[in-house]
Amino acid sequence: MAALSEEPAEVVVKPDPDGGVPPQSSPAPPPAAPPTTAPAEGEAAAAAAAAAASTGEAAPAKPPPPGPAASPAPTDRQTLLAVLQFLRRNNLRDSEDILRREARLLGEDLAAGTLSPSGAGAQGTPGGETEAAGGEALLSRVAAGSGTAGGSVAAGASATPGGAPVVAAPPGKVGGVPVEDQPDVSAVLSAYNQQGDPALYEEYYSGLKHFIECALDCHRAELSQLFYPLFVHMYLELVYNQHENEAKSFFEKFHGDQECYYQDDLRVLSSLTKKEHMKGNETMLDFRTSKFVLRISRDSYQLLKRHLQEKQNNQIWNIVQEHLYIDIFDGMPRSKQQIDAMVGSLAGEAKREANKAKVFFGLLKEPEIEVPLDDEDEEGENEEGKPKKKKPKRESMGSKSKKQDPNAPPQNRIPLPELKDSDKLDKIMNMKEATKRVRLGPEYLPSICFYTFLNAYQGLTAVDTTDDSSMIVGGFADSTVRVWSVTPKKLRSVKSAAELGLIDKESDDVLERIMDEKTASELKILYGHSGPVYGTSFSPDRNYLLSCSEDGTVRLWSLQTFTCLVGYKGHNYPVWDTQFSPYGYYFVSGGHDRVARLWATDHYQPLRIFAGHLADVTCTRFHPNSNYIATGSADRTVRLWDVLNGNCVRIFTGHKGPIHSLAFSPNGRFLATGATDGRVLLWDIGHGLMVGELKGHTDTVYALRFSRDGEILASGSMDNTVRLWDAVKVFEDLETDDFTTATGHINLPENSQDLLLGTYMTKSTPVIHLHFTRRNLLLASGAYSPQ
Repeated sequence: MAALSEEPAEVVVKPDPDGGVPPQSSPAPPPAAPPTTAPAEGEAAAAAAAAAASTGEAAPAKPPPPGPAASPAPTDRQTLLAVLQFLRRNNLRDSEDILRREARLLGEDLAAGTLSPSGAGAQGTPGGETEAAGGEALLSRVAAGSGTAGGSVAAGASATPGGAPVVAAPPGKVGGVPVEDQPDVSAVLSAYNQQGDPALYEEYYSGLKHFIECALDCHRAELSQLFYPLFVHMYLELVYNQHENEAKSFFEKFHGDQECYYQDDLRVLSSLTKKEHMKGNETMLDFRTSKFVLRISRDSYQLLKRHLQEKQNNQIWNIVQEHLYIDIFDGMPRSKQQIDAMVGSLAGEAKREANKAKVFFGLLKEPEIEVPLDDEDEEGENEEGKPKKKKPKRESMGSKSKKQDPNAPPQNRIPLPELKDSDKLDKIMNMKEATKRVRLGPEYLPSICFYTFLNAYQGLTAVDTTDDSSMIVGGFADSTVRVWSVTPKKLRSVKSAAELGLIDKESDDVLERIMDEKTASELKILYGHSGPVYGTSFSPDRNYLLSCSEDGTVRLWSLQTFTCLVGYKGHNYPVWDTQFSPYGYYFVSGGHDRVARLWATDHYQPLRIFAGHLADVTCTRFHPNSNYIATGSADRTVRLWDVLNGNCVRIFTGHKGPIHSLAFSPNGRFLATGATDGRVLLWDIGHGLMVGELKGHTDTVYALRFSRDGEILASGSMDNTVRLWDAVKVFEDLETDDFTTATGHINLPENSQDLLLGTYMTKSTPVIHLHFTRRNLLLASGAYSPQ
């Protein structure tokens, strides 16, 4: 079968603050060269239109500067006039008009050819303030594509509101700007050059703090979100400009005011005391290159703006404009509880636009397979009633997914492997098991069977169980992968080539004869990795096993021969997790290099690279329809990626620590996430909203799993407990009206104890894996840790 289109070998990945990396990355454009010929009308028009279009959504974050009207900086004004003159010279009147309208520049400026620093249009006109503001707002976006004052203009690149270069016109036609895949450290840090009197920083911050603390209750909670990003940027500005004593004093005085969930970040920040420390520091670069997103109501924002204008507090205003993205919404300000539920990630909240894309969260239509009756059923039942009762039950199992789900993706949206005969047999077995499945609920809790790894001195780091619960695998810190059979059937491998030559290939039981009974055992050990194994995953057909390791590779093992078939090399650093698609063939991996990669078993290069997280990708999960992948990260966000085009279609913020577990509900509508903060958060994928918060665990939640029918959510934690939650109750009375969706206002119940159905303690075993069998028996596993 055809896999998803593959990437070229040389890829340039441009991390976009809003999410995805286009799968077919283009090579970097050639270095800038002055244009020798006039461009075609369409090219420059496209560039100008891109520059104009990019101003659309970011306007709220760049309001006019406070105080009296000021003309744009001389270099900015010269640049803008140079662009306009270039467009006029090449008879591109439409583009020129669009640009002038955006910048609110008068025609006379250009007619006079004014390139002097004191631009006439900004002074003395009643609309001078808005005009200057418009010019600055536009210039901040045109700057990425502007050339020298001599009129050489780069139409090859425009800038997005987040600042990442986006190729808008064919590179090389007009002097193109080379697009770098990583921000240059010195360029990133140089933004901290503009600085005021270091002695006044404490006064500025105290003034704002006093203003916010004295504001009305309804505004105080929203405006308090400013404390942390302003504190970090002001501290970094002081350090960068080598005011070390002032920086230390500033940190000591105000670091105690920050929210408790930023403590780890502040610990890293406190170690940055010299300008030299800042170069190469990842946290520093993240904070500087990705705008911190705050979601604030219009009333609160106007209050803040008025205060900063009255106080002439330009230092803070500059940081707000330069480093923060304020997502303004109309309506009531949010309460402290609503804000606390959503904040806590490295880059603030997600922009509301980030969660607006359509997501096909429905399930794919199952192929129609005839389920034959069991022999025992036919024999052991009388002729009249019972078989008739049982038959419709079977049919309903098959027909449940025969109706097309309205939210499902088109069947051929991504190429999926065709079903083999063995897969069809497995599906039939699955349907038979399903008829004997226990229906769970608050009154009917599952039995739990716990597999404890004893004497695991090798350090158990990962566990997975096959879908039919016949095998369990452990990844260990001593770089081994160990596979156990948990049924009476032993693990057998195929005979050697010499022995296979002696077998009669025409016999009916040839598949049995090729297996070697002499070497059959309950445990097989797989050697190959050169570092701890952090993730394992069985393929749905139980023929293959994936493992990923600190050595930067993902390995594919055959469960027929118990040997390594392929080593996939793409990550340069430890790979923390890997998982097979529910349909097999595709798999995903995520690691310390902050990206997740999508692979196909028969391609040694990744098919997609999902870049956007600001820290390690710690866990990965396929959506049940295989069209989407969820990734959890140490940047405390969860992202949902579209497999088809590599775009990020959802960003979920709310956890206060790195995320370590993900689970989709069986119907594909909901996602559960667990993190080091001990909370389990529940998300509605279609609306992009948090719909539940389950509190109870006192340590990292490492395992999450929905029961087969989605009635119960099980969570396992390092606090040595398994907890069962009532998933039906959480999801049944959801408020997903238009207002909630538009503003992101969510009202979570104060207490999640009424959703907790049971807590089960182990003696001294942290729970690192959970699995529901096809009949809804819960299997849990972990390594015993002696006290």
